Amino acid sequence: MSLHLPPKSFRDSYQWRGGSLDVAAAPRPRRSLPFGRDGRVHPSRAPYEFYPTPPEATRALLSVETFDGTIWEPACGLGHISKVLVDAGYDVVSTDLIERGYGQGGVDFLRESAPRARHVVTNPPYGRGLGDAFALQALTFAAETGGSVAMLLNLASLCHPTRHHFWVKHPPAVIYGLDELVCWPEGRPELARSTTATHRYCWVVWKPAHEGEGWPTFRWLSCGEFPSP
Repeated sequence: MSLHLPPKSFRDSYQWRGGSLDVAAAPRPRRSLPFGRDGRVHPSRAPYEFYPTPPEATRALLSVETFDGTIWEPACGLGHISKVLVDAGYDVVSTDLIERGYGQGGVDFLRESAPRARHVVTNPPYGRGLGDAFALQALTFAAETGGSVAMLLNLASLCHPTRHHFWVKHPPAVIYGLDELVCWPEGRPELARSTTATHRYCWVVWKPAHEGEGWPTFRWLSCGEFPSP
């Protein structure tokens, strides 16, 4: 299985400048790369922000949400989310910045000009504001298609001071807090740092009819109820 560098257009154009989420998706000055030569945005992070999603997380999501139409997974990695969606009967378009042997590699989601499916379901890369930019890009596409967006996010991101304006301006329809979920770096527990297993995650779901309609519903989901067969 090969691992290729992301397209030069991505490596040269995205640099997190801080500030609010509303500017996170803007083109970056062509000054520095978001990834170091080892593919990391920080020494403590996995190369190219690859933290595969355990299948029970997606099965938990599908126990409470349905999607009427095609789904785009724009950070598909090795297909951890896509495969669960396909097994559930969905038509899934799988792409990734990195060629990992699943889906179509070399696709920079942030530079795509048109949606490839009605809905977006993904665990986005987080480093250097990439998760912020992914959220805005997905919401832009969903506004065009009339679809939903479901993103697996760190629970702490809901309370970050630079994201307050974003959440108020773009309230999701529902937030599902997850338990018993660990996204290991590169899918390998032996690469974990001391804080890896302490992170808590949630599915954040935006629906077209909800935009601007008020505060989201918060629900709890137990990943332990959806183990691998």
